Amino acid sequence: MSVRTKICGISTPETLLAAVKNGASHIGFVFFEKSPRAVQPEMASMLINRIPDHIDKIGVLVDPDDNLLERVVHAGLTGFQLHGHETPERVAFIRRTFPKVKIWKALSITCSQDLDQTLHYRGLVDRVLYDARTDGALPGGMGKRFDWRLLKDYNHPMAWALSGGLDADNIAQAVAITGAELVDVSSGVETAPGIKDMDKIAQFLQAVRLL
Repeated sequence: MSVRTKICGISTPETLLAAVKNGASHIGFVFFEKSPRAVQPEMASMLINRIPDHIDKIGVLVDPDDNLLERVVHAGLTGFQLHGHETPERVAFIRRTFPKVKIWKALSITCSQDLDQTLHYRGLVDRVLYDARTDGALPGGMGKRFDWRLLKDYNHPMAWALSGGLDADNIAQAVAITGAELVDVSSGVETAPGIKDMDKIAQFLQAVRLL
């Protein structure tokens, strides 16, 4: 698969199997209590034990404290996706504390100037995740998209991924415009907030394979 895919917000063995069987390269688990996709570290650990070693296991965290980071890293995560207001200083501390864990930083994008946020995290994170800005209590997973044309011909200073409003119907257009090599989907493979659908997961991953 030339474009890799993270299926985010997995919370059941059935949807996990659909993601693994159909070729997801990354599986995401949400550790944010306000999210309808939230899982406890103990549940995440049980699911992670079923994931092959070649698939990355990413924990989505929103301004996590040190205690939560310690709990979730022991669940078997290979990466943290920081989706809150984590400052570069806080990210640097997390990187020093968990040197074996990959660090992603999610950035909310509404205009071209928002892309400049990336520069603050250069050298501190392994990847930035471009996502749409939301207005509510949840920082992501709302099915909103930003103007993908903002990324057209953009000179990315580090590895990156595309998120926000992706689904099986628009993924080809999104990749054609942005050149994304890693995409992140959550609500686009659901029947309702937090309810992943095995068929939609399979359809999304099939659409990515055809790119």
